[in-house]
Amino acid sequence: MSHLDRSLLDLLHRRRTAALGTRTVEGEPALSIVPYAIDPASGVFVLLISGLAAHTRQLQDHPRASLLVCDSEDQADNVHALARVSLDVEADWPIVDSGDAQAASATYLARHPAAELLTQLPDFRWVRLRPLQARHVAGFGAARTLDQTRLSALIRNNPDQRR
Repeated sequence: MSHLDRSLLDLLHRRRTAALGTRTVEGEPALSIVPYAIDPASGVFVLLISGLAAHTRQLQDHPRASLLVCDSEDQADNVHALARVSLDVEADWPIVDSGDAQAASATYLARHPAAELLTQLPDFRWVRLRPLQARHVAGFGAARTLDQTRLSALIRNNPDQRR
């Protein structure tokens, strides 16, 4: 595994929230912060989101979105060199009580056990974000684009089982 691969996996597993970029009905960009988990078996990102949130309706109307995971400013001497990855994703919605929904629940709650209460509320649903490609910046002079095949293989073959 290359240095850049380790850097990307470390970033994805160390951070617990991401900026989710969606589009409004009018096609305008919208951003929100969402906690996420990663299913190592499928390589998808799992979110638990409320039906009351604008980004839920936006993802249902336009399933293509972006997810940005960025290192903390507190961990960098130079904010211009923050490690980050921007992912093009496509949302799908597991059927309630299906095997996919149960897998999403197990993955997410393993990383965010305090969210158990939210799963009991009727307006919360699971959404899976399938990565289509990624732009990874590990610092100055260390940037690359990963296609869906490479990114999925990297996430699924990760020996680190932190979610």
